[in-house]
Formats: sequence, structure tokens, C-alpha cells
Amino acid sequence: TAATLRKRAGVPRQVDEAAAALEDLATQFAPSDRGWNRSAEVKQFARIDTGKAPAITPELNGPYLVTNVKNLVNSKGERLEARPRMALCRCGGSANKPFCDGTHARIGFTSAKAPDRVADHRDTYTREELTVFDNRGICQHSGFCTDALPSVFRVHTEPFIDLSAADKDVIIQAVRRCPSGALSHALDGIEHRDQQREPKVTVSKDGPYRITGGVEIPDEPRAEGASSEHYALCRCGGSKNKPFCDGTHWYIKFRDDKN
Repeated sequence: TAATLRKRAGVPRQVDEAAAALEDLATQFAPSDRGWNRSAEVKQFARIDTGKAPAITPELNGPYLVTNVKNLVNSKGERLEARPRMALCRCGGSANKPFCDGTHARIGFTSAKAPDRVADHRDTYTREELTVFDNRGICQHSGFCTDALPSVFRVHTEPFIDLSAADKDVIIQAVRRCPSGALSHALDGIEHRDQQREPKVTVSKDGPYRITGGVEIPDEPRAEGASSEHYALCRCGGSKNKPFCDGTHWYIKFRDDKN
């Protein structure tokens, strides 16, 4: 089958994408009242990837291939049916969001980064024992920091961060809510960048996939100071910093009424 063929050395990457789509169809149409049913199909596919760490592979001009991430939720916190192998839309056009339906091929989606994207640069802000790091190049522009502490995280003002405007612990709480990994902090010179969470993909409302729990994204160059535990992946198709979100979904008014 395609599911086992994709594990052979030298097989084209497109086979991975096809296998994910076929696994989706197999589980959708498998009977639920027979010995070989949907549950049996899912277990069989899971055995193929046994031992593999949770991972997301952005396909060239194609979807995100997600392996062994059991926790897939929508913006309401509702669990979506996760399979051992999934193809998630990132062109913004699928009629079956968050899953890929092949629209990327029809519309000529490109996964290339744009040369005029925001530069990968990490700024440092320090006050006494607290240091806050910020890389605008990977900011998802969720507004979690600017909405919670506008006196500290100042829109259209330089410098962007004023650590004197709030209590240290309040600032740290705001930094820890950053979904993209653009913000992190250090205390007494020791950086606290990641958190301890279960692997999860959250389909945010009209926005990116928010990844938590250390899901690997193999062979993808990471920005300076980027977290390996949490990051945000574009799903509107318009980011200049693909596969990572840069807030373009807000400007182009991307909508996903189902999730």
C-alpha cells in the first residue's frame, strides 16, 4: 500500500502526501459495524509509524504532513479526529479545513519565503534580573502581549518593550503566553524559552496552527532564539515567512467558519 511504500528509501516526497490522503479516505469510508472497521484502520496506520516522534513536515508547495500528533483541537477547544498521519491545509483554500483537499495544486500555491519578509533579528531588553528577548521576524501578531500589557508591549512605539511599566511576574506571564516563540525571558542570565506540554496542534480562529509540546519540524531552518517547543505555522497561504505565520491572515481577512 502507499502507507508502507512511503517508508522506503528513495521514494519521492509526493508519495507521503498521497499516502496521507489515502489514509484519510480509508478511515472516512471504513465501516463502523464490522470486524475491520475505522478503529482497526487507524490502529493499522499507527503501527506503521510506531516509535516515531510527533513531527510536522511542510511539503514543497503542498500541505503540512503531520505524524503521531494525537491532540488536534479547534479554536473552541473541541477535539478533532486526529489520525496517525494527516495532511493539513496551508494554502488557505481547502474546502475541508483544516485538512488538505488538494486545492494547493489547482491554485499554484508556493511555499517559498518572500525576500522582503521581516528580518530575523533578536532584540534584548533588560531591567535588573529580568531580560526579555524579542524576534519580530517570527512574531505571529496574535496581540496576546500588546492586549494584556499595552504599557509594556507598545504598538507603533520605540523601543517596543518597556520593562519599567509593569511588575516582573506580570511581564513574565505575558511572555509565556506568546504562541509563536518570538518572546522569551531570562532571570539572572538563565533563559526560560520552552514549557512542558503535551504535543498539540491548535487550529486558531481565522489564524495559524499553534503548535505546542515540542513537535519536531525536521530540516526547517529556525530563527534566532526560536522555541522548539512552541511555534505558529501559516495556514492562510499568505505569510512571507512560510512555513511560519507572520500575521498576514489578519491583513487579508482570512476566514475559516468551521474552526
